[in-house]
Amino acid sequence: MSPFQIMAVSICVMISMIDGFDVLSVAFVGPTISHEWGLAPAQLGVLFSSGLAGMVVGSLVISPLADVFGRRVIILVCLAILASGMLASAWARGLEELAWLRVYTGLGMGGVLAAINTVVAEFSSLRRRSLAISCMAVGYPIGAVLGGLMSVYLIEHIGWRSVFVSGGAASLLMLPLVWRYMPESLDFLLTRRPRNALVRLNDVLGRMGLPAQDVLPPAPARQRPARLWDVFGPSLWRPTLLICGSYFALMVSFYFLLNWTPKILVSLGLPVGAGISGAVIMNLGGVAGGLWLGWQANRRGLGRLTAVSLLAGFVCVAGFGWIAGPLPLLLALAALIGFFTNGSIVGLYALAPAVFPPEVRTTGTGLALGIGRLGATAGPYLAGLMIAAEWTRPAYYMALGAPLLLAAAGAWMLRGQR
Repeated sequence: MSPFQIMAVSICVMISMIDGFDVLSVAFVGPTISHEWGLAPAQLGVLFSSGLAGMVVGSLVISPLADVFGRRVIILVCLAILASGMLASAWARGLEELAWLRVYTGLGMGGVLAAINTVVAEFSSLRRRSLAISCMAVGYPIGAVLGGLMSVYLIEHIGWRSVFVSGGAASLLMLPLVWRYMPESLDFLLTRRPRNALVRLNDVLGRMGLPAQDVLPPAPARQRPARLWDVFGPSLWRPTLLICGSYFALMVSFYFLLNWTPKILVSLGLPVGAGISGAVIMNLGGVAGGLWLGWQANRRGLGRLTAVSLLAGFVCVAGFGWIAGPLPLLLALAALIGFFTNGSIVGLYALAPAVFPPEVRTTGTGLALGIGRLGATAGPYLAGLMIAAEWTRPAYYMALGAPLLLAAAGAWMLRGQR
C-alpha cells in the first residue's frame, strides 16, 4: 500500500475514533445526568437509545447517498452534523431536548460509519484489507477509551457539558483534514462517472504512484443510481439478510454493555470514576480483540473466526451477570467482553464489503449498519425496562447476551464470502 492509501485509511481511523467518543459520550455523562436531573432507569434508557435511533436513520437514509454523490462528500456532511449536534448538546436544558439533539447527532454517526468503512475497503490492498478494516473498527473503542479517560477529568473539574464540547471540537478539526487529504474512491469514479471523472481518476492514480490513463475504461452496464432494494436481488438477498441479522443481534448486546456498564458498576457501590473505568477497560479489550481478529482473519477464515468470537463473548457476558465482585474480577471479565465483542464487530465490518459489489457497496453496508443500529437502539432501552421491572442482574445479562448466539450462527453461514 502506498503512503497515500495509508493516509486515506488513517483519516478513516481518526473519524472512527471521534465516532466512538461521540456515541459513548452520553454513557460517560449518564450517571452524572441521572443524579442531577433525577432520571429513572427507563428514562436513562431512552436517552441512551436516542442517539442510536438517529444512527439508524443516518445509516439507512444518508449512507446510500454516498453511492450517488460520492464517499468524500457524505463524510464531510456527516462530520458537520456531528460537530453541530455535539456542541448543541452541551447546552441542553432537559431530558427531552438532549434526547432530540442526540437523535440529530446520530444522523452523522450513522452516515459516516458506512462511508468510511467503504473507503477503507476500497483503498486497502486485498492482502491488507481485513487488517485495514480492523484498524478502522478498533478506532471506535480507542476513541471511547481516550474519551472515557478524558471524561473522568472533565466531569470532575469542569462539568458534564464539557464532554460534549470536546466531541464537537474534535469533529470540527477533522473537516479541513478530510477536505485536503481524503480522496474520492476509485470504485465510485469508475462506476458512477461524475463530472471530470478522468481528471479526478488520474489525480488519485498519481498520488498512488500509478500511471495516468488516457481514457476511462469501458463503463459498467449499470448506470442508474443504487436503490435499497438492489441488495435483495437474486444473488444478494441471502447474504444481505444474514449480514443484517448478524449486525442486529450483535448490536443488541454490544450497546447494552457499552451504555449500561458504568451505571451498573456504580449501582454496585462503586464511585462514578470506577464505573467509567469499567467502560474504558472494556474498550481497551476491544482494541486488542479487533486487531487480533483482523490479523488472524486471512489465516483462519473470517466468518469462522467471527462466529467463535461471538460464542466466547456470550460466555463472558453471562459470567459478568452472575458475578457481583470483587472489582478486579469484574474488570477482567469486562476486558474479555470487549475483546470478543469488538473482535466480532471487526469481523462483520470486513464481511460486509465482501458481500456487496461496488455499485451498491455503501448502500448495502449502510443497510446492514442501519439494521444493526436498530438493535443498538433496542439493547439499552430493553435493559432500562428490565431493570425497572426488577429483573435480577443474571437474568437480564443472559437475556441481552443471548443475541450473540444468533449472530454467531449468521457469521458461520457467511463464511467463505470474498
